[in-house]
Amino acid sequence: MNQPVHSRTVRDAVYRKLDERGVRLTDIAEIVLELQGPYHKDMTLETCLESVKAVLEKREMQHAILVGIELDCLAEKKMLSEPLQSIIESDEGLFGCDETLALGSVFGYGSIALTSFGHLDKNKTGIIRKLDTKAGSGVHTFLDDLVASIAAAAAGRIAHRARDEEEQRAALKPGNADGEPIAADAPDSAESA
Repeated sequence: MNQPVHSRTVRDAVYRKLDERGVRLTDIAEIVLELQGPYHKDMTLETCLESVKAVLEKREMQHAILVGIELDCLAEKKMLSEPLQSIIESDEGLFGCDETLALGSVFGYGSIALTSFGHLDKNKTGIIRKLDTKAGSGVHTFLDDLVASIAAAAAGRIAHRARDEEEQRAALKPGNADGEPIAADAPDSAESA
């Protein structure tokens, strides 16, 4: 029986593949800042970057990224059979598998991540626009949507954590509704990373 691939190996591969495709984690964090900055006056790029890194620790996200990038690379090398080769290479408008793969990775971060993904998919913010541009070299049919999913999930994570922290502060005030303080290390309601 084959041994499972260690999660550190998978994570390192994701970081390497994103870098090879010209996507820096700070590019994604800038999108997260644009999404969440208006709602959190003290939001920093570092906080957004931390959230991006936490999202990239999730196996489901890692697997989606590796599969999507691999398909983009195979299309660049013209190694897919027709008509799939032409569909992915041209990022055909009615081809929805790229969004479907990316969207599946967002569900763990709530409806805010889902709506943020839709916004990013439509408006092509930051690095997503650069990846989506069909005029350049390279095929990024899957990668632009995967970057949107990472940013949307990281934004959703921040929103949920901010709400949890707000509730914790309120619970620690005298006369709170529950009568009991909430532990400072209580797990995040949306996810535990």
